Amino acid sequence: MTPLNVTSHGFVAAPSAADARATLDLIFIEGFTGQTVIGIHDTELHRPQPVVIDLHAGLVRSRACDTDRIGDTIDYGAVRERLQRLLVEHKVQLLEAFAETIADILIGEFGARWVRVKVVKPRKFDDVQAVGVQIERHAPEPEAMPRGAAVLHLIGSGMVPGDR
Repeated sequence: MTPLNVTSHGFVAAPSAADARATLDLIFIEGFTGQTVIGIHDTELHRPQPVVIDLHAGLVRSRACDTDRIGDTIDYGAVRERLQRLLVEHKVQLLEAFAETIADILIGEFGARWVRVKVVKPRKFDDVQAVGVQIERHAPEPEAMPRGAAVLHLIGSGMVPGDR
């Protein structure tokens, strides 16, 4: 997959002819808020604190555009539920590792080809509106996967090919 072309001003450049074949449909969640224990300082490790998550997950031309079936796209309701579970279950300390975990979930469990994840601690300091991280990740190209890996992943997840 071709990475997004971002100009020095932060704008996404017009796609080239090769990029046009890999046009992405984006599913997003913005402003997901929750509470979790995360941080490196003793004051952060004993009680939950607020975090705000924005995510964008790209699919190469979602089949749902033609079929109108939720099984042919990423169900943002299912992603929301998974984020709620992650807030309770994760064991990481840094926002970077937390964002990476979210990216891995979107790619590995939901089939995204590209993701952007932003995780923010609002009002962490009295004089700062928010602190946080934003990452972008791409799924490995299909030819980079070992032969049979996708089938094994489906078998291990209990999914039937074509379902999501």
